[in-house]
Formats: sequence, C-alpha cells, structure tokens
Amino acid sequence: MCGRYLITSSFEAMARLFEAAPSDLGVDAPRPNVSPTQSVPVAVSAEDGRHLVPMRWGFVPHWAKAMNEGPLLINARAETLAEKPAFRAAARERRCLIPADGFYEWQKRDDAKTPYFISQLSGEPFGLAGLWESWTDKETGESLQTTTLITTAANEFMAPLHHRMPVVLTSATADSWFADPARLLDDIAARTPELQAWPVDRRVNNARNESPELIEPAGDILR
Repeated sequence: MCGRYLITSSFEAMARLFEAAPSDLGVDAPRPNVSPTQSVPVAVSAEDGRHLVPMRWGFVPHWAKAMNEGPLLINARAETLAEKPAFRAAARERRCLIPADGFYEWQKRDDAKTPYFISQLSGEPFGLAGLWESWTDKETGESLQTTTLITTAANEFMAPLHHRMPVVLTSATADSWFADPARLLDDIAARTPELQAWPVDRRVNNARNESPELIEPAGDILR
C-alpha cells in the first residue's frame, strides 16, 4: 500500500521530467505530506501529448452512483488490474503518472509502526504509475477527475519495510507505462531504480502536518 508521498520539485520541473505541458493546477508545491482526497498533479497522455493536470487522489469508478460510494480507492494492485471492475477500463485506456520526490511507508514491528521515507538513491524526482477516471455527478452534471496509485509486490530493498510498494517510474521507463504496461509490470523489479530509505518522525501520521522537517532522518539511512 502507498498512502502518503512527497513533492519538493516544482511542477514545472516535474512537467519537464515527463515531457508534459503544465496546466492551471490550482495546488501548491512543495507538498511534504500528500494525503488521500487531496488534489494532486497528474501527468496524462492525450493526442496532442502529455499534460500535467490536477486530480483528486481517491479513484471513483465512472459507474459509481455517489462520489463516496464504497471504499476510498487510493491504490490498485498491479496483479489484478484486468480483473477488478473498478479498474479494468482505466487500465486499458487511462493510465497516468503521479510525479513525486519520495513516498512514505510504515514498517510494522510487534505492535508499533515506524514511518519511513523512501526516495531514489540519486535524489531525483520520479513518477508513480497510476490510473485515472472521470466521474460525473448525475444530479449536478459536474465532473470530477480522480486517480489511484498502482502497487506491486515489494522488491528486495523494500521487503524489510513493507510487503507492497508503489510502481516507481523514471523518465526512461515512463513511455513503457503508457505504451506497454503489461510488459513493464512483468519486469518491474528489474526496472525499479535504486532506492534509499530512513525512518522519520511519527508526525507524518497526521495529514495536517506539512512541515519540510518531516523527512529529516530519525535513524540510520538504508541503501
């Protein structure tokens, strides 16, 4: 599962990384503690190229009767995308990238959970593979664009922290997510960039905490 991530790079830098044209995002950067239901920048592919647009994190299937119907779909398992009714069509037609500089995961030991911050070993920004959907309120006619992050089995580096991890893409692998996702996911362990991680303060557990100090190491750095 991936329930929090971080943006420190400018949206312009993120757009350049994935060759996307930025639009009026209506959200601020940096974002030290991006949380579900917030508006987030998303890179989508269209006939005229890629665009960086705002979406709500928390996927709403187009057929849902209400925005809050059912569980909050912040993640989608890579292994079952083609099987789940909520994600099947989006997996075929509406794949996207969620720009990030790092993400958080919680390591469970006994009855305690320690938050860790994970980023590229190079320190460079990257993309999290995602899906998006447009949902229309039948009463008001208003449309809402929503997104979810794709997760996969943890690789060798992430396994001691958590059994799942988001699909991490660089500018070199982003094209594959849009063009040939099945092949990419089949070989995702080999395509995941080198990562680093360290424990951080438990203040990150509260979505209202947005201090840049949240990612300061509170223990040894893992590489």
